[in-house]
Amino acid sequence: MSTANIPTLIRLVSASVCVAKRAGLIVKNVLNKGPANLGKIDKGVDDFSTEADRRAQRCIVASLSKGFPKITIIGEEVNPNDPEQDGICQDLDSTVLSHECPARFQSIKEEDIVVWVDPLDGTREFAQGLLEEVTILIGIAINGEPVSGVVHQPYYQYKVGKDPFNLGRTMWGIVGLGGFGIDKKDPPANGPVIVTTRSHRSKLVDDTLLALKPTNDLRVGGAGNKVLYVIEGKAHAYVYPSPGTKKWDTCAPQAILHSLGGRMTDIYGNEILYHKDAEYPNVGGILAAHSEEANQAFCKNIPEHVKEELKQQTTR
Repeated sequence: MSTANIPTLIRLVSASVCVAKRAGLIVKNVLNKGPANLGKIDKGVDDFSTEADRRAQRCIVASLSKGFPKITIIGEEVNPNDPEQDGICQDLDSTVLSHECPARFQSIKEEDIVVWVDPLDGTREFAQGLLEEVTILIGIAINGEPVSGVVHQPYYQYKVGKDPFNLGRTMWGIVGLGGFGIDKKDPPANGPVIVTTRSHRSKLVDDTLLALKPTNDLRVGGAGNKVLYVIEGKAHAYVYPSPGTKKWDTCAPQAILHSLGGRMTDIYGNEILYHKDAEYPNVGGILAAHSEEANQAFCKNIPEHVKEELKQQTTR
């Protein structure tokens, strides 16, 4: 099949779907060696990477760079040596290629595109064996806007006892086209249900939950995983009043959420921008909701002292 006349964005999403699946196999191969062989490297306070993070990023960056040499790629991990250890994936997903590119993206060039990569979102959960919370994230931004995302969940429904190498699901979306591989569902009627961090609790998080008065607060790992909770109707919103997440954590899931009619901003209601020179931390926190109206309503109910304290934290 000739792809010469297919818009760059569609080809890039198609390639990203395939390389995300390849990265999922790399992650599984690393874990298959046993928990004692994860190759942990400390990156700072309460932060580390594993061999799975590093090898998955090598594969993703090398593959997309070869196929699309003029795009800008920003990944969580420092690009290590030996980029071809796990091979370069040049496959294209035929299902993605069959879709028509939204008109406003049809003439986009490679040099207009910034790709944000988290090769293993939920590294802590991966090391702890909480495998369904792990995702692989490839987010695509144009002019700072997250316009497309690919999220691969390598251990989706792993507890049902299937062969782990045949598990997994891959979701993708393009703003103006829609989301695929995941069904958007309405959240519970007896809400609100809030999903937030399990491992990075703080007074700001607790004060926010107290003000929002959720009927239930779900504490799970992985930013990508939390956004999936919102999309699938398990929660009304993902709320995190902290600068703890980075652009590579949020670009891909935000794009899919937006493609399905949801909304993600910071806790002040401001857009999160993904230019190539954007600062990595999401200094205004995260507020992702199942609709734009819900996002605005939650934003109004976040305490002013929380907003002010977060602002002070990021300017000290």
